[in-house]
Amino acid sequence: MKSSTKNQGWISLSPLKAQSEPLNLARLKSEIVQRWPMTSFLGILKETDLRLSFSEQFKSVSGRESLERSVLQKRLLLCLYGLGTNTGLKRLSSGIHGESYSDLLYVRRRFIHKEQLRNAIATVVNAIFNSRTPQVWGEGTTTCASDSKKFGAWDQNLMTEWPIRYGGRGVMIYWHVEKNSTCIYSQLKTCSSSEVAAMIEGLLRHCTEMKVEKNYVDSHGQSELAFAFCHLLGFQLMPRLKRIHVQKLYRPETGKPSAYPNLQKILSRPINWDLIRQQYDQMVKYATALRLGMAETEAILKRFTRGNLKHPTYQALAELGKAIKTIFLCEYLHSEPLRREINEGLNVVENWNSANSFIFYGKGGELATNRLEDQELAVLSLHLLQICLVYINTLMIQQVLSQEQWMELMKPDDLRALSPLIWDHVNPYGTFRLDLNERLLIETAA
Repeated sequence: MKSSTKNQGWISLSPLKAQSEPLNLARLKSEIVQRWPMTSFLGILKETDLRLSFSEQFKSVSGRESLERSVLQKRLLLCLYGLGTNTGLKRLSSGIHGESYSDLLYVRRRFIHKEQLRNAIATVVNAIFNSRTPQVWGEGTTTCASDSKKFGAWDQNLMTEWPIRYGGRGVMIYWHVEKNSTCIYSQLKTCSSSEVAAMIEGLLRHCTEMKVEKNYVDSHGQSELAFAFCHLLGFQLMPRLKRIHVQKLYRPETGKPSAYPNLQKILSRPINWDLIRQQYDQMVKYATALRLGMAETEAILKRFTRGNLKHPTYQALAELGKAIKTIFLCEYLHSEPLRREINEGLNVVENWNSANSFIFYGKGGELATNRLEDQELAVLSLHLLQICLVYINTLMIQQVLSQEQWMELMKPDDLRALSPLIWDHVNPYGTFRLDLNERLLIETAA
């Protein structure tokens, strides 16, 4: 889990430390600020809905809607903004929009629910993928990075904990972010819950058009079980390991103790391939249960802990994980481009975390509710608002770079560091004004 960073929306080019912003990127960002000065978050949310109609995903639980669609759309956007910025519904019912608190509360309770929010998020995410131009963002990616961030929360509820490691009461939000700053899945978790389980859950349940093949994590998102299950599920786990000097490599076969003389100090025992063969069907059974959603990921992983060392399937999964992890460690130590790739992927999710506090600024950034449902809605609304920012920024950047003189300025390193998650041109504060007839001046075919 990481705290937010202050990198102003551009990812690092270095595998070790942040570098200064490339000059051409600074010029591009200044151009965006000049063309779209002080754009409001409410305007970004509105413009995204006018283009993608994600608000149509929100249906009444009763199956009958008496409100006009234009009135409902306005109230939905105000509710989503209030939840996503944590300012609350009362702050948006000050009379400017002609909507009372009771009107907004009615829409919030009747129309805004967890699955509908996930469908709206998937609509925006897929639109981002479809709107990208390969000349700017490159070809479609199959890699994402996952990490968590601690949010403050009210005490004395089912989710809030006081973790010794991070201090203060709070909950954990686990994000899956692809390399161009689009978050495909988010989860509300307790601080003590397994990051490995959250990582696998996001890879399997993101419900977007993206096909994930590689996933970057930090040390807390990996384990031998994680390597085993990711291999069985068809994903390549690629962690950045904090204590690389204490890792051990396992021998591929028995009977050759003197093989690999230069690696003797870090070599351990041989892999028990017979145990893997004997338990292969059971391992596939558990992996299939995860893929089909027949069991919760965390519930399955809790069956395989150090307190259950004699379980033969656990032993086989551990052996498989040791073998896959050994292969990865050899590649990781041998290839500097691989280490750089993993670090850049994790920088992207760190950049995503840094934008959380800028958007979720209300009530000191603390989840001010004790109801699990309300906490989940606040997190998903933040997710929706943040990817709407990514969508609009993608269109803005592409409109600027559609001019030949701007595209000629962009060098390979500039394009490599380019991120649509920028906010220098955004004003999250002030008067909450929503006019559905006003539009941002972005070309439709950008």
